[in-house]
Amino acid sequence: MTRFSGKSVIVTGCSNGIGRATAVLFSRYGAQVTITGRDSERLEVTKEKMLKAGALPQNINLVVANLTDPNGQDHIIQSTLKALGKIDVLVNNAGANIVDGTSNTDQSIDLYHKTFQINFQSVVEMIKKTKEYLIKTKGEIVNVSSIAAGPQALPMAPYYAASKAALDQYTRCVAIDLIQYGVRVNSVSPGAVSTGFLTAMGLPEQAQQKAESFIASHKECVPAGVLGKPEDIAELIVFLSDRKRSSYIIGQSIVADGGSTLVAGMHAHDLHDMLGL
Repeated sequence: MTRFSGKSVIVTGCSNGIGRATAVLFSRYGAQVTITGRDSERLEVTKEKMLKAGALPQNINLVVANLTDPNGQDHIIQSTLKALGKIDVLVNNAGANIVDGTSNTDQSIDLYHKTFQINFQSVVEMIKKTKEYLIKTKGEIVNVSSIAAGPQALPMAPYYAASKAALDQYTRCVAIDLIQYGVRVNSVSPGAVSTGFLTAMGLPEQAQQKAESFIASHKECVPAGVLGKPEDIAELIVFLSDRKRSSYIIGQSIVADGGSTLVAGMHAHDLHDMLGL
């Protein structure tokens, strides 16, 4: 399929989960893709999946880099320009809920800085550094946020939630600034998605499976009764990257959460059960 034939795409955070699924989907649609992350072995797995999806080897640019390092950002961008010639789409997917043993209002200030550096500052820097190239191609930017941004609270991880809320507002501001140059900016806000996110926080695989099972089986968590898949979010990212299909969507954060943000705990329970009828 050639939906993105001739388009050059950067996807950050491709070692697993949503980033990997997005890179594979872009490849299936004929795009040239820069995949990047810190884990070279996992990036090779992503590359193999892209090749199986139909990507040509010359259409995959693999870059091992630390996105929180300005030199790493420059390497990603310059490598893309050298290998693929231009930048049509920037997908700021990389992010993390970093843990250090603290939680709630006891979270450390060091954790605050690290969380905002990857979830917010790196996005700001990548947009600033790719702006001139995206203006040339009348390109697209898609940021990956989270329903943790609110308005409901996430008291156990306030820095993660606040960084995503900041990203949502930044998306809106940048969207209005850049649309005058023909560049569209939007974001996606996933809910509970099975991505390995919890194991990246240090939890064992068994604990993640237990948590995912609990969330999926409680309708006050996910009314749909099932966790999302990385591919669900990838489809939305690709949709927002497609000018032909989403041209009039500007500065929006599209929620994909199985209904989670539509319910309060009380409303999720059957009235007859609550009344004992």
